[in-house]
Amino acid sequence: QVQLVESGGGLVQAGGSLRLSCTASGGTFSNFAMGWFRQAPGKEREFVAIIARSGDSTYSTYSVKGRFTISRDNAKNTVYLQMNSLKAEDTAVYYCAADPQYLVRVGWGKYWGPGTQVTVSS
Repeated sequence: QVQLVESGGGLVQAGGSLRLSCTASGGTFSNFAMGWFRQAPGKEREFVAIIARSGDSTYSTYSVKGRFTISRDNAKNTVYLQMNSLKAEDTAVYYCAADPQYLVRVGWGKYWGPGTQVTVSS
């Protein structure tokens, strides 16, 4: 069983930056692709970014391209989401998730963290 815990959320002004971290325990971190998702109030959870098990491949949703960067450190069992040029519409609870497969599909995400709130003030 893999446990995931996110950190680094908070309140930031529009145009600012935050770095989210997600640390895993209870499993072999490098066996999992890692992803970030977010859920804004009144909206469904949406995909943000994913990184392959070795870190050699990443993909992010169009709305965050050029602003958000996903990375991982397998030695530290941690995945990061660097968020720059934040906008009010980035306000959401951000979740990290782990899955053996890199390809995001319906039902992707074998393990999920509890989430961390990101609030961007305009």
